[in-house]
Amino acid sequence: MIMESNRQKKVARLLQKDLSDIFLNLSRSSYKGVMITITHVLVSKDLSIAKVYLSLFPEKNKMDIFQDIKHQQNLIKHQLSMKLKNQMRKTPDLNFFIDNSLEHYDHINQILKNI
Repeated sequence: MIMESNRQKKVARLLQKDLSDIFLNLSRSSYKGVMITITHVLVSKDLSIAKVYLSLFPEKNKMDIFQDIKHQQNLIKHQLSMKLKNQMRKTPDLNFFIDNSLEHYDHINQILKNI
């Protein structure tokens, strides 16, 4: 198992906080009625890449919205760099992933109920 350094953890928390603000504004303007939650952020050792795990609710049009978010990746990175400009020299590249842990949890719960 790979251990994250304290610096990676601090940067990940900072990115999660600032990206949450950005996605809150995006969901108000572009994705009305959709709740976008950043479940966790993992940052590479050299702080150049961030894996951002998103949870989208409700399930309807989830993949369309996710594809649109990936399409707007550069705009989101630019907004993030404006928020981070006094705290980090270089904004990490963002890679978005869908976090399916809630669906996984529900699936396991259903299996356990049926036993």
